[in-house]
Amino acid sequence: MTTSPPSNSSGQASSEFLRLHPGVQKWIWQQKWPALRPIQEQAIPPILEGEKDVIISAATAGGKTEAAFLPIFSRLMEENGAGVGTLCVSPLKALINDQFRRLSEIGEQLNMAVTPWHGDIDAGRKKRLLKQPRGILIITPESLEALFVCHGPDIATVFYALNYLVVDELHAFIGTERGKQLQSLMHRVEQVIRRRVPRIGLSATIGDMNLAAEFLRPGKADQVKLIASEEEGQEIQLQVRGYRKAKPALEKQLNLEAGDDSDEAVDSQDEIDIAAHLFRVLRGDTNLIFINSRSEVESYTDRLRRLSEQQRVPNEFLPHHGSLSKDIREEAEQALKSDKPANVICTTTLEMGIDIGAVKSIAQVGAPFSVSSTRQRLGRSGRKEGDPAIIRFYITEPEVTPTTTLQDSIHPALVQTIAIVNLMVFERWCEPPIVTKLHLSTLIQQVLSLIAQYGGVNALQLYQVLCQTGAFRQVPQEMFIKLLRQLGAKDLIQQTHDGVLILGLKGERLVNHYSFYTAFQTPEEYRIVTPGKTLGTLPIDFPLFEGMYIIFAGHRWKVLAVDAERKVVDVVRAAAGRVPIFSGGGGLIHDKIRQEMYRIYCSEDIPVFLDRTAVNLLNEGRENFFRLGLDNRNVVKDGNQTLLFCWMGSQVVNTICLLLRAQGLEVGIVGVANVVQDVSTESLMEHLETVVKMGPVDVIKLAEIVEDKVSEKHDHFLSNELLCWNYASSYLAPQRAWETLRLIVKSS
Repeated sequence: MTTSPPSNSSGQASSEFLRLHPGVQKWIWQQKWPALRPIQEQAIPPILEGEKDVIISAATAGGKTEAAFLPIFSRLMEENGAGVGTLCVSPLKALINDQFRRLSEIGEQLNMAVTPWHGDIDAGRKKRLLKQPRGILIITPESLEALFVCHGPDIATVFYALNYLVVDELHAFIGTERGKQLQSLMHRVEQVIRRRVPRIGLSATIGDMNLAAEFLRPGKADQVKLIASEEEGQEIQLQVRGYRKAKPALEKQLNLEAGDDSDEAVDSQDEIDIAAHLFRVLRGDTNLIFINSRSEVESYTDRLRRLSEQQRVPNEFLPHHGSLSKDIREEAEQALKSDKPANVICTTTLEMGIDIGAVKSIAQVGAPFSVSSTRQRLGRSGRKEGDPAIIRFYITEPEVTPTTTLQDSIHPALVQTIAIVNLMVFERWCEPPIVTKLHLSTLIQQVLSLIAQYGGVNALQLYQVLCQTGAFRQVPQEMFIKLLRQLGAKDLIQQTHDGVLILGLKGERLVNHYSFYTAFQTPEEYRIVTPGKTLGTLPIDFPLFEGMYIIFAGHRWKVLAVDAERKVVDVVRAAAGRVPIFSGGGGLIHDKIRQEMYRIYCSEDIPVFLDRTAVNLLNEGRENFFRLGLDNRNVVKDGNQTLLFCWMGSQVVNTICLLLRAQGLEVGIVGVANVVQDVSTESLMEHLETVVKMGPVDVIKLAEIVEDKVSEKHDHFLSNELLCWNYASSYLAPQRAWETLRLIVKSS
């Protein structure tokens, strides 16, 4: 143990350290830290003063948690009164468990209570906190929502002494339904205790700090203190590996055409080659393998386990995704923390800051969709001082033949990967959130929750709390009134003779169901069980029947029985199996990624991080790009289809699709292009000229073209008009689309 205070980054005694509570200082001494990190020094004054909101941004393992909680513990020790002093909201149960473990080490030394609260925490611990609220509460948004609904009268007592409201993994909430729910809940906490509470946001990846500040304190972003790590970035080692996906062999092709109903999963050569490289390079160390879909997680886990069996070596490859049971996920997490080699194949579930120990490298199978996600994944590697962050991308592109589509021939998955690497590493850019969303589905949830909290609320109070001063400021009063009328028509709410809004019969049933607390859709699922163990869940819309074979939780199973009423499927180990189909995957692509892709196509530079096959694929993609004339035109013919390449992101491409459909054209979106059926290039250009002459269109009329606008949990309660507004705010960009088409027409 040192006997002098840790120095600052300049090697001098830290004056900010001396401002911390003696018990906190003692804990820091015990950690044998040579110095506080710059962000930890900078965070102490504003957090101790407790006047400003603060955002702390740094790389994974950059000391953000300590930067926030060292001064928080110090302030709470000075207060040392009843009531929860700090409310910390975290996006995942596993993160809460991890934060609880870390913060309890300090809390036990200071005799400061730290309480985790989520669905897996026993009721006794929760009752004790409600009876004697104190210390630090770490909770999910859903559990906080449940507190408001089920313990509305107690909220003021629980939080009356609240000094801080902390948001962990802030970036995970921005722009999402859960994020809007969280914003509303933070505001409602302040409404109940009738005072402002300083908010502290922690995040490893924020593209635009000002937008993050606007999320943390809507309308007052300029008053948020921004603390970003300026420490030198660690060394990054990366490689993009290319693979060619050949057409199926003739025998296999004949089997497929005949309708092969075998229960055995069939691997393509590129999948075999990728698995072989993962096995050879990663085995013997601890690594994370990210894959874009749960189906592919299962497929590669099965493939790598079979490789281990063939080589007669212990299996080090474990699955981790949201459909697996808590026990199986925790088994993988514990394997990562152990001193034995472990490779966990996962989706986004291990993207955020769960403490999983030292990970040597990251593998990404398939093209990434965003810079922010890729940067977050890279940050899981190289957390030991002096170790580089290592990431390998495995990208498959088709073998180009006379039957290959024009779009596939330019190898967009590879170029998208290169674009994301360039923006992440060389430009240090990250996507900002979409801040135009109305989030009407979540507004419905908050209306019902607020009514349940108080038993009844008048319409003006609802508008003031939720919209005028709350999280839904983009919803005007006229739209809010239409929303309330729609909820009344659906019997979700009723109005008493004195004007108070109460829950209707359907509203009561909705609020009283356990699924109400989540702002996102939770699909119906089967529970997959084997004797003595629950493996996880599969969506109801995936057909399961007795005698079929599946791959799940990294193993192969035979279905013994399907209980449709109890939604339980009994399985037993088997030798054969096929990967089930899960919903989800993918994401919106930002304009800047598509624009960088275009720049890469037009460039002659060969990135040094490509392997030989990836270089050949890039050169081949560029040759086809120039052969098609895409360097100086945006419209090309491909059989009976005409492709429009605008080199803009998902919102613009989606808007252009609807603009052309409004012109009577049959058009869809495939990959990076709008695909128009049965129209010549000349005719398509004429339609584009017509659209440009019309100017930016009425976004609501455009949204009306979309047949199914229901995408979020409570959207089915909305009228068509409200659905149009809601859809347009999330998926359309009429001004940017019009400007893009104007430039295309002008250059043609």
